[in-house]
Amino acid sequence: MLEKALLRLWPFEEPPERWVAVVGVTVLSLIAVAGFTLAIYAAWLFHDMPDAGDLTDYRPPTATRVYAWDGTLIGEFSRERRIFIPYDQLPPRLVQAFLAAEDRNFFQHSGVDVQGLSRAMIKNVLNAVQGRRLEGGSTITQQVAKNVLLTSDATVGRKLKEAILARRLEQTLTKDRILELYLNEIWLGYRSYGVGAAAYNYFGKPVSELTLAECAYLAALPKGPDNYHPIRRKANAMGRRNWVLGQMAELGWVSRADAEAAMKQDLKVQAAPSRAKYKDADYFVEEVRRRGLATLGPRLSEGGYYMRTTLDPRLQTAARVALMDGLETYDRRHGWRGAWGTTDMAVGWEKAAAKKTAPAERRDWRVAVVTSVTGGVRVTPAKDYAPGAIVSEDVAWAKAGKGLNVGDLVFVEPAKAGGFRLRQVPNVNGALVAMEPHSGRVLAMVGGYSFSLSSFNRATQAMRQPGSAIKPFVYAAALEPDGGFTPASYVTDAQISSKGAVKGEDWTPENYNKKYYGSMPLRRGLELSRNAMTVRLAQGVGMKKIADLCVKFGIVRAMEPVLAMALGAGETTPFKLTAAYTAFVNGGRRVEPHLIELVQDREGQVIYRADKRDCPRCTAGFGGEESPRISAAGEQIIDPVTAYQIASMLEGVVQRGTATQARVLGRPVAGKTGTTNEYRSAWFVGFTPQVVVGVFVGFDDNRSLGEGEVGGASALPVFINFMTEAIKGVPVEAFTPPKAAKFAVVGGQREAFRPGTEPKGPVGPVAPVNASGPVTYQDAWPDGQLSSEQPAAPKPAPKPRIPDDLSGLY
Repeated sequence: MLEKALLRLWPFEEPPERWVAVVGVTVLSLIAVAGFTLAIYAAWLFHDMPDAGDLTDYRPPTATRVYAWDGTLIGEFSRERRIFIPYDQLPPRLVQAFLAAEDRNFFQHSGVDVQGLSRAMIKNVLNAVQGRRLEGGSTITQQVAKNVLLTSDATVGRKLKEAILARRLEQTLTKDRILELYLNEIWLGYRSYGVGAAAYNYFGKPVSELTLAECAYLAALPKGPDNYHPIRRKANAMGRRNWVLGQMAELGWVSRADAEAAMKQDLKVQAAPSRAKYKDADYFVEEVRRRGLATLGPRLSEGGYYMRTTLDPRLQTAARVALMDGLETYDRRHGWRGAWGTTDMAVGWEKAAAKKTAPAERRDWRVAVVTSVTGGVRVTPAKDYAPGAIVSEDVAWAKAGKGLNVGDLVFVEPAKAGGFRLRQVPNVNGALVAMEPHSGRVLAMVGGYSFSLSSFNRATQAMRQPGSAIKPFVYAAALEPDGGFTPASYVTDAQISSKGAVKGEDWTPENYNKKYYGSMPLRRGLELSRNAMTVRLAQGVGMKKIADLCVKFGIVRAMEPVLAMALGAGETTPFKLTAAYTAFVNGGRRVEPHLIELVQDREGQVIYRADKRDCPRCTAGFGGEESPRISAAGEQIIDPVTAYQIASMLEGVVQRGTATQARVLGRPVAGKTGTTNEYRSAWFVGFTPQVVVGVFVGFDDNRSLGEGEVGGASALPVFINFMTEAIKGVPVEAFTPPKAAKFAVVGGQREAFRPGTEPKGPVGPVAPVNASGPVTYQDAWPDGQLSSEQPAAPKPAPKPRIPDDLSGLY
């Protein structure tokens, strides 16, 4: 009956059976299309699905840590600042804090927490109504999948991949391994990837020393480090930290009493993310980075290497202090240059003035404004200090210069007796390098007045003329077996000219004091830094030999064999020149100066060692046999006797020559001053048997330092101040002559000779002859005896060409 009634109501001519068939076919076709589309989408979605097995041996990029010789951390190199901490070294409370905050069911679920996801969806309804941040509901395993294997795109496809990968990760890795990856990979703000770096950057300590409150704060950060910044949003940060502590107590992982006690603690962090506490090695660390990149390439910033350097922190600090003080002393000698800015002292002047920063190394300097110049000078610092007066000594100094006016912006520093010292950032700059002479270890390096103001490393990058600091190498060439001279040789100190050498005109180098002392032994010529005598000696030796020897020493890559080079007309760096002087201490060997001593990978395997010498039996157990004998480092480039002869003569420079100020050190010290044409650069390279130190002072634009600013006035005081600290606790040692050396007295001085070259009796000095007039005994020989004998000077060599722009050096 019903079927007939329905047929009567059917509006179409075709029977319904046919329509059912049509609809069925259509539905099946749609299902097939949908399935096919879904298959295509799935194939597209998962065609590049990462392999979870890739994480089995995965290590996130970690920082290379740089240590001084004594184990002090001095720097890090990283693309992502991260310190990898194995799971078994993670404090349990730190792990529990992150589980309480991020995934309390971590050890129960299989990658995706259905309960947690449902809970998050329910909460998100209320969060959406209240305009709050939506919860993701991702497990720690899902976060590892996202952070390590996927992108952060907020798409349905990525969420599906994340869930699938999370399940695969749980099947491939242990729970401990997943947690290890998570806690070392996650971004926690403050330039920190992973809990290891975060512990140092926020709290200045390793994870093993974190308190419960600090663990909870770090666990609060994954939801958004900027939202819980410890300084800008401290209240939010403490609120989130306390919530984590409450969750830990609720789960029974800490007692309620411990949680409440931790909640009451203040949140104290470092003012800026920093791990290395030692701050005096910026130039050194940057040079290490450059050399590390040349050796390791991009791996330097992600390989997690342990790098031990040659730095001695005590000497490095002494070097930084000595150079800064020396440059400021020079600057003060040349007067007050005036205020660096002015202000009308309107409301807010402090904020505008603070944009001018003092050298970071001068932590007590402050920007201040001059408020009164009547009855003295009063200033108001922009922050930290109350108003006060400039000390009278500095007021007088300023008045002798550009003066001070109300509204001037200056730098001041609290004076010990009250008030303020007026400070000025020097325009002059310089460098100091200290090396261990037998190994080439760079013990200290300062490449300028302040790294915060200029990162240009004048120790390794500034090419400058060394002036008279090159002379020891001229004398070394003369004293070599094929040089033709011995310490008993006399050379005439008199005017000398080279015809047509400078733009067709004669070149006549002058002695600094314009006096000429006639015939003198080599020692005296070097001690008094006689230019004319040195040029005449260079003629006798031949500039080709001298140039070749300077290349062997590593001073330059190539040197034009012209006479002006004998007075320091070529260019080198303080680093290279200081390294060359080490041969005078170590017996004539060229050691390779180095900053990186050892590099190990994260497994502790040595991948670089500076000392390449072999020691076949060093690793064998001791069985009573003779101990291994290791050859001396470096290549022999001059005879050991020659090296000692130069060291002895340079000791005379300190005792009787151009560096007598250094006698205050009260021990055997040798060295050579250097000053270039028009006082453009000042040098002193000095040494004891334990350390070689090079000091350079000069302007970056190579302008003159000013009349009278010779090496003994500008550079030598820096050396003395550094060495005063460096020699503390170091035993006094004399320079040791080679066993083969023979000795004889020349000019009242005991000199070393190669066997067979020594004179048979004492050799005395000759009466000096001044080319421009008579010279008194005191001018020439303040500590010797006159002699009427005058050995003949060596026959001059042909006069070589001299560059037309390098005349008159001294």
